[in-house]
Amino acid sequence: MSLDVLTYLFVGASFALYIGIAIWARAGSTKEFYVAGGGVPPVANGMATAADWMSAASFISLAGIVSFIGFDGSAYLMGWTGGYVMLAMLLAPYLRKFGKFTVPDFIGDRYYSSTARTIAVICVIFISFTYIAGQMRGTGIVFSRFLHVDIDTGVLIGMVIVFFYAVMGGMKGITYTQVAQYCVLIFAYTVPAMFLVMQITGHFLPQTGLGGTVLESVNPVWADKPVLVVLDEVVRDLGFHEYTDGKKTTIDMFFLTVALMAGTAGLPHVIVRFFTVPRVKDARTSAGWALLFIAILYTTVPAVGAIGRLNLINTVNGMDGQGTPYAEMPQWFKNWETSGLLGWYDHNGDGKVQYAAGNAFDGSKPAFDGENRGELGQRLITNPGSGEFDTAKQPFANEIFVDRDIMVLANPEIAELPDWVIALVAAGAVAAALSTAAGLLLVISTAISHDLLKKTLKPDINEKQELLAARLASVAAICVAGYFGLNPPGYVAATVALAFGLAAASFFPAILMGIFSKRINREGAIAGMVVGLVSTMAYIVYFKFMGGPKDMWFMGISPEGFGTVGMILNFVVSFVVSNMTPPPPQEIQDIVEDIRIPRGAAAAQDH
Repeated sequence: MSLDVLTYLFVGASFALYIGIAIWARAGSTKEFYVAGGGVPPVANGMATAADWMSAASFISLAGIVSFIGFDGSAYLMGWTGGYVMLAMLLAPYLRKFGKFTVPDFIGDRYYSSTARTIAVICVIFISFTYIAGQMRGTGIVFSRFLHVDIDTGVLIGMVIVFFYAVMGGMKGITYTQVAQYCVLIFAYTVPAMFLVMQITGHFLPQTGLGGTVLESVNPVWADKPVLVVLDEVVRDLGFHEYTDGKKTTIDMFFLTVALMAGTAGLPHVIVRFFTVPRVKDARTSAGWALLFIAILYTTVPAVGAIGRLNLINTVNGMDGQGTPYAEMPQWFKNWETSGLLGWYDHNGDGKVQYAAGNAFDGSKPAFDGENRGELGQRLITNPGSGEFDTAKQPFANEIFVDRDIMVLANPEIAELPDWVIALVAAGAVAAALSTAAGLLLVISTAISHDLLKKTLKPDINEKQELLAARLASVAAICVAGYFGLNPPGYVAATVALAFGLAAASFFPAILMGIFSKRINREGAIAGMVVGLVSTMAYIVYFKFMGGPKDMWFMGISPEGFGTVGMILNFVVSFVVSNMTPPPPQEIQDIVEDIRIPRGAAAAQDH
């Protein structure tokens, strides 16, 4: 069968499976819609949590970051994995013992304030919509290449699929759908990774691939040299920064890593997963399972990223490093040109494709003018609507633009793996994007229907009305998410990193202090969340959307890492304001005591 047929078969079969599960597990009550009835087994919840956690950023974009920025990409690996350990150890069991449906529910009750609850809802909406933009873009990228549609159409297809199992099934349908999606995505990620590593180093396990040496059959010049040594030499010769040496400053690396860690621990769509298990003990157990399932992918990422970069350079520049005639470029190159995520402009007119340091085009989304994409002398618009390509602005030897989000998807084609492997990767990438998108949509709809409507604006509505409001909120959220997917603020992982910064600056301090400090009161929590969210959002908007110059970054901290600054401000403001105002009521202090110190083992098990 052809690649197209296999792709339609794999992706179509997975869609049918997801929708079938959603219909089978359709939510019939608000408890089933919000927390799957609270009866999900720990292993299943661990798989669902892993699928919820391993979004398009993890599946599609993380290896792309590692491919292109090398050492600096370790901030994402350390931040996202370390943050999950913090969540599992510091927050999850205590939040499960508190026994509420959502993070705003915890904030509202712990800080005895409808204002705090409303601010938490606003934080959920900001964080979730920023995060979901990356998921919808990831879906669009997959469909644009493998279903031969443009990215915008791909986003719309993803919206329709998510609508079925998020709106119909609620958390119950999403949970069991995500179990299936985890199986699909982890198989789709690790199988091609094994092929890639074996082709380059002869190793079977991706986890040991970077410790191997390059085989002579790959490139005689690189034979028997360690993979990382070859990468350092090659990228240095091409004018790039050495792969194993970072460009980011130490302070920016530190702040970015901490923002990703704290943001992970404060992500509402991940936290809510621990409300779906029967007991506190099960929350701890499912966290352990989730860590194991997540580790399988995250320990595979470095090899996929590094070997993908090596394959790209070897394919484009050829064994002699002088470039490859465009007429001899493999079909995968021309396929990805059609998607608009890869492009070529022949600077020197020699008809060869050459990859080196520098930006091939001015702008991150090159638009093609004319049907003859990639041919010598083609016209490329550098920014849509801005005019013809200006060679004076780009004097570099680099002649290709490569969107880093395509690396994982293109790797099997670059390595000439079987078509069924390529189709499998497409199905896995869609599973990763849609699983997280569904979890985020549910969090948004729950925050609106349960926390804002039921708990604040209209407390007298019945369960049937609340469930209807939740489904309508899901529909509205899907529409907004689709808009952000069509107009994302950056590549997938960078967009998602902004969401982590917002979560770190707003939720993490309020949740952590709400569990471990009896003195933090509603005034302190409200002031801290507002200061943290507003300061971080203002910094992101100015430097990411208003063109703020890089040399004006505060202490050299990037927008993705500024969430750590917002978090520190949140902690400080919360502490100062709380100590200047009356302490929380005694019953609230007793609740905090009860969360952390169980009244006997039986109480801890059955609470």
